[in-house]
Amino acid sequence: MTKLMIVEDDEKIRDELRLFFERYGYVVACATQFDHVVDEVLSAKPDILLLDINLPYYDGFYICRSIRKQSKMGIIIVTSRNAEMDELMSMNLGADDFVTKPFNTQILLARVASLAGRVRQDGVQTSVLNYGNFSLDANKMLLICGERSCELSKNEYRIAACLLRERGKIVTREQLMDDLWNNHQFLDDNTLTVNVNRLRRKMSEIHAEPSIQTKRGVGYRL
Repeated sequence: MTKLMIVEDDEKIRDELRLFFERYGYVVACATQFDHVVDEVLSAKPDILLLDINLPYYDGFYICRSIRKQSKMGIIIVTSRNAEMDELMSMNLGADDFVTKPFNTQILLARVASLAGRVRQDGVQTSVLNYGNFSLDANKMLLICGERSCELSKNEYRIAACLLRERGKIVTREQLMDDLWNNHQFLDDNTLTVNVNRLRRKMSEIHAEPSIQTKRGVGYRL
């Protein structure tokens, strides 16, 4: 499971974010004391950090810089400050993304999910992608939903991973075939359809949701 840590001094926002991400299968930790927050975050070893800028004791810029010196965890700045200089400074200090308040929670979820798909913790790529009520385990090539699981072929796994990375967006058939071609798993158009249908059937068998939607003439979307 992807571990998320929230550093936010507004208790209401912090609790809302924690409950929201827990519903989507994330393991969530929250910092509540801010005088030693850098040590607390490094000790917790989250995959992704949601970090406010305006905090007691130390601001988010200092925390971001300090953590980036010691860890490759994903860092998303979530703040009410929306000046271009704040965003530029955040990126220069090592943040991976910048989201302004008030934010759409589904968009924030998509940003976190996208970062989770590529983030490296201590140099090791995160092996599990989470979405909805299921997970995709890269090491075992398993689709997992609760106590149910099913094995995926290489092609099915690559298609699932591509759709998960772009969750909520339409992925064209051309994008899927390009992704598979780049990974030395060439599919023609008919074979892609067969593999998508097999993946959809396996997801249905273990009750994984959301399901794969077909956008006729365009592609697919989770």
